[in-house]
Amino acid sequence: MRSAGSMGERIKEMRESLALEVATGSAGGDMVYVEVSGLGEVLKLRIAPELIAKNDTELVEELIPIALNEALKKVRTLHIEKMREATGGIDLPGLDEALANL
Repeated sequence: MRSAGSMGERIKEMRESLALEVATGSAGGDMVYVEVSGLGEVLKLRIAPELIAKNDTELVEELIPIALNEALKKVRTLHIEKMREATGGIDLPGLDEALANL
């Protein structure tokens, strides 16, 4: 039971640590830029004024998901690293797949 409490504390610490992390993504030569917290919350989305001036909604709609997906891929990598730290470096089979839908 003590180890369960200890694991709960490590998970809490991991979430607090992830909340402080920031992953970034960009698309269109940085015309769209996004920052996402380690918990997967979008913190900032910047669209370059020149992209908006083009009035090309279709292009904006293409670039936003590209930038977001790039940042979220980095968040998944952060989660895997933190889980490995929490487990003392033990590689958990299936961890990558479990976090794939984050």
